[in-house]
Formats: sequence, C-alpha cells, structure tokens
Amino acid sequence: MTVRRALAGTIATGLLAAAATALLPAPVADASGPGDLPFGSATTVGIHNTYDPAAFGRLAQGLDTGTGMIELDAWTDTVTKEWKVSHSNPLGNANNCAAASTPAQLYTGGTNKNLETCLDDVRIWLGAHPGAGPLVVKLELKGGFAGNRGMGPAQLDSLIAAHLGPAAFRPADLLAKPSGGSYATADEAARAGNWPTRAALAGRVLVYVIPGTFELGNPFDTLHTDVEYGRHLRDLAAAGRIGDAQVFPAVLGAAAGDPRTQYAETAIRPWFVVFDGDAAAYTGGIDTSWYDSRHYLLTMTDAHNVAPAISATDPTAEQARARAEQLARAHASIVSSDWRKLAAVQSLVLPRG
Repeated sequence: MTVRRALAGTIATGLLAAAATALLPAPVADASGPGDLPFGSATTVGIHNTYDPAAFGRLAQGLDTGTGMIELDAWTDTVTKEWKVSHSNPLGNANNCAAASTPAQLYTGGTNKNLETCLDDVRIWLGAHPGAGPLVVKLELKGGFAGNRGMGPAQLDSLIAAHLGPAAFRPADLLAKPSGGSYATADEAARAGNWPTRAALAGRVLVYVIPGTFELGNPFDTLHTDVEYGRHLRDLAAAGRIGDAQVFPAVLGAAAGDPRTQYAETAIRPWFVVFDGDAAAYTGGIDTSWYDSRHYLLTMTDAHNVAPAISATDPTAEQARARAEQLARAHASIVSSDWRKLAAVQSLVLPRG
C-alpha cells in the first residue's frame, strides 16, 4: 500500500485534542454506517501473531490489510529491563517490527526489535493513515509480569504512554462521561454503553493484555497477568490516578455465565470488560448475548475451527467472510484468525449481534 503522508513526530496535539472532544457514545439505533457504530457494538477481524516474520515481512504490512486487531507476544527480560517480542525466545527478539521514524522506514527499517518499536510502528502507521482505526492491540505476556524486578504493570503503562502517547484509548477514556464526571469502574461505563463511536476513535489504539502460555504453565507463578493488572487498576482508581493506566486486562478462556467469578477478589472484577477465548467453545452453547447486552468486548480466537471448519490460513474469501458474519451474529467483537492474505475480510466492519 502507498503511504500517503509522512508523520513528523507523534500525532499532532491539536488534532488529538479535537478528537478527544468527539469521544461521544452513540446508540446503535442511530448508526447509519460503520463509523457511526459504537466501538462495543461492531465486529471486526483480527490477525493472530501479527508480529511473526512468517506472517509479514514488516508489521506495517499487516496493518496495511486494514485489520481491526494485531497480536504481539512479549517477554519480560529482567536482566536488560526490555520487553522482548517473540514467540518462544524470552531473551531475544524474533519479529517484524521495524526501526522507523518515518512511514517509509516502516517497510525498510531493520527488524527484530523490542516492544517499544512495535508500538512506534503502530503510531507512525496510524499517523500516515488518519482515517484508519480504531485498532486493537492484543498483548500476550508470555511469562507474565515481573513487578518485583522492575517490570510490572506501572512500567508497562509508562512504555505504552511513551510510545503510543495520546493515541492510546485508556480505561480512563472509557470512564469519562460526555456530560462531565466519570463512571466508577470499567464495568459501569461499559454497561452504560459509554464506548465512543468508531469514527470518534479513528487513529486510536486499545491495548488489552492476557496471561501468557508459559506463565499459565509455570507452577511457581501464582500471580497471573490478569489478576495483577486488575489489582493495578483497582489501586490506581482508589488513589485517583486511573489516568495512568494504559491497558485493559482481559479474562482469558471461554466459560458460561460471568467468567469473572473465577477471581476471588471481588473488587477487581468490575475492571474486566474484555474477554478472550476459543470461538468454537463460545459457539458451543455459551450465551454470548450476555457480553453484547453489557457492551463488553469479546474476542473469539481460532475462528476457522467453528463447525464446519475451514482453512486456518487460506480459506476462500467467501468462506472467511461467511465465518466473520457468523461470529458477528454470535456477538463477537473481534474474529481472530490467520487469514493474512484476505485484506477484504480483515478490513470488515460488521454490526454486532
């Protein structure tokens, strides 16, 4: 895709201030096009493991598909204090994130960089495509946080704030009432339908975090990513500092009823409004309208496995679109797949439900 204009630095302050004043939730009944849909009332398609060099030579090429979600896997390297991006190497980078300060360099810069470079790529790409977005960044912390060694939720917030800046759509932005004041929790804001419209969120990024596969299999890790960040949000809100938070924690795994009941600490439950799990499990008897009616975000992964199964990587455009439409009717917010070659499907925006 031809890059349309260069980004001189971070997104212009004046434009972002104007965008912030436009973050007004709109009822679904008034929606006349994809941009008019509230963010929580639309279904988009996302790309699994977008950072993988086998998927795209550069992360920007994944963004060029128009996808609604990219996925990054990160490891906390407590020796170098760096967030490494790779699938299986906790001490090194193996990814397609390019060292870039201009849009052109997104396609030419050297790769295998840390998480901050991946976020820079997202920010620069969005600056060059001002009508694009909103974009969801799904962040899997493969080994979890290491807060006791200087790599906890606060440090992740600082990194995201430094590299996405005002482009990040934060929990505080969801809490803010259009008429002034704010809701007390993310749950209260979501259930009130306080998501801005997609048009109002153009150029913005919502980052959500899930526990990693290594973390979940580590018998010595008794404090998982979701609980740790949920506590972080609870404590920031109590201290009047919710604006510091840059991330939405997600409940991982499809389950019937309210999956947040797994958390013994009831005070962290209202800070979870993002859910992530297997599409086949969600469509196998779980009442997914529960998520939609409360305006919670629901990512359905491995979309190809829903019966009848289709190719994980190379279905026809008709098959992939039909699957996306099927899962939109099943109340998914994001349909996650490895359909990397189908830009027409990746760029879909469908009414949810």
